[in-house]
Amino acid sequence: MNSYIAAADAPARNTGIIKLYDQGADFDGMRAACQLTAACLDEVAALAHPGATTQMIDDFIYAYGRDRGAVPATLNYRGYRKSCCTSINHVVCHGIPSDKPLREGDILNIDVTFVLDGWHGDSSRMYTVGPVKRAAERLIEVTYHAMMRGIDAVSPGNRTGAIGAAIQTFAEKERCSVVRDFCGHGVGRLFHDAPNILHYGRPGEGIELKPGMIFTVEPMINLGRPGVKILSDGWTAVTRDRSLSAQFEHTVGVTDTGCEIFTRSPAGYTLPPYG
Repeated sequence: MNSYIAAADAPARNTGIIKLYDQGADFDGMRAACQLTAACLDEVAALAHPGATTQMIDDFIYAYGRDRGAVPATLNYRGYRKSCCTSINHVVCHGIPSDKPLREGDILNIDVTFVLDGWHGDSSRMYTVGPVKRAAERLIEVTYHAMMRGIDAVSPGNRTGAIGAAIQTFAEKERCSVVRDFCGHGVGRLFHDAPNILHYGRPGEGIELKPGMIFTVEPMINLGRPGVKILSDGWTAVTRDRSLSAQFEHTVGVTDTGCEIFTRSPAGYTLPPYG
């Protein structure tokens, strides 16, 4: 049996109890943080070109937030030393920015969480570095549409399993696989909170969705098998078979009638190339 609590009455830590946020002031706070993150991801598109480095992108993201009164949630989080995660080609997630230049044909996920006035705006997008192979382009398309099908299942009374089932069904129909090792999560005043949002499952399984819940939907989809391993840096997750991987992430809030996507692109971007 899962427990729910009004966010205003909840302790400032992850207790496993699901927080229900106010759809007025709390949602306003999340809109502001999430739109800042989304606007930054719009601007980053200009940096995803051959010869640029992911460290340049990380520096830009840090300065972008600083100049607008926000800080990156990842910076010094559990020892992580960067302002974002940059995951290239077969890197599934948590890739660490570096001085290695991007190359034409690379695909790149950039994951940003800004903390603004105590609210966490969490989102990631895929970027293409110049022209890419059709298989990579198709993987990106499948991943985006899988995420959006999962979000379409977010409605009060549904269960989290409906989100995972929608993602899994679509991805596997397209002959891709869903990574099981990572999941979406509650977010708001905390970076990572209850509940976990699996990207696979069955419609009747999981936690009942209630108005006021805020969480991420962030499927990682592989062209090959779903297996993942963590590199020796303790962060970088890669596909075991070296197949390409892609990810998109939105932060959503459950409303009385459905859900609101807080991290939509202000520029209207959905799929790369952007701009």
